[in-house]
Amino acid sequence: MRVVHDTPDGTRTLADRADRAEGLLAQGVGLMFRRSIPDGYALVFPFSGVSARGLHMLFVPFDIDAIWLVDGEVRKKKRLSGWTGRGRAEADTVVELPAGAADGVSAGDSVRIEPS
Repeated sequence: MRVVHDTPDGTRTLADRADRAEGLLAQGVGLMFRRSIPDGYALVFPFSGVSARGLHMLFVPFDIDAIWLVDGEVRKKKRLSGWTGRGRAEADTVVELPAGAADGVSAGDSVRIEPS
């Protein structure tokens, strides 16, 4: 999978390699216990409906960019700091990326998850 940001000038790939965190265990663990994630990588959390979705950075020792989506529309983007970061917003999908990967993404933008 890949994560694509639609811009007025075209499209920009935020991540060309993405994994899905499906199920309670995978979603609960997320990026915990990893030392880092490579550039061009994303972890996508698909949910069955729209609800307030919280993220924490406990046991994640590096900063990330998080994007909360509803039907592909960005509701919130936030840089979360390693170990102590927290974020919450309405979403049916959450995307976690390396810090800086979502620079230029704003609320109201379109972000799509596509097959590779």
